[in-house]
Amino acid sequence: MAKQALSLSSGFEFLNKLGKNNNREWFNAHKDAYLTELAVVENFAEALLQALNTHDEIETLSGKKSLFRIYRDTRFSNDKTPYKTHWSGSFKRATKRRRGGYYFHIEPGNSFIAGGFWAPAAEDLKRVREDIAFDAEPLRKILKAKSFVTTFGELKGEQLKTAPKGFEADHEAIDLLRYKQFLLRRDFPDELVLSGDFLKEANQTFKNMRPFFDYMSDVLTTDINGETL
Repeated sequence: MAKQALSLSSGFEFLNKLGKNNNREWFNAHKDAYLTELAVVENFAEALLQALNTHDEIETLSGKKSLFRIYRDTRFSNDKTPYKTHWSGSFKRATKRRRGGYYFHIEPGNSFIAGGFWAPAAEDLKRVREDIAFDAEPLRKILKAKSFVTTFGELKGEQLKTAPKGFEADHEAIDLLRYKQFLLRRDFPDELVLSGDFLKEANQTFKNMRPFFDYMSDVLTTDINGETL
């Protein structure tokens, strides 16, 4: 684990240098250093995937396949710098009955673990809101649980400024009904990312998402009688 911490430290150094020299000439001249650090992140992602599979079933086949490319898509962006200055990846849960996704982001001064529902389909969003409107207590119980609050603080994501169509503005659960996204996030200081505890803490953070994921999965995959849709 100490070896891993040292390697992530060198990865931070590479990202800092890339941030100051975000151009193709510098990147190509330091391609070997990039490949060395990429291998370290792939190993971290593989270890995280193996840890995840001890308490969830993941569709993603390998740590390497979980990673996002470092090359930026600049076609529709005002920022034309060609490279990202962070490492990131995601893991997809297996089967249609397991909803929600896991994401990790490693960047000097901005590392975090996240998960949830970034852009739910209109039909899914409607089902979730209908369930909340019928009885918000199961979700509130999850959001108030000690493990949830200490890990994530509160539910995050974009919200409507007014009540969604079909729901009263004075509904007792309007604070939850306004959500358009359902996101969980835990930020990590650099010291923890570079310590030997980061892998364990990242995995535990993913594990603490499960009550929320299980609730959402049940809402999105069964009818009011508990039958599979």
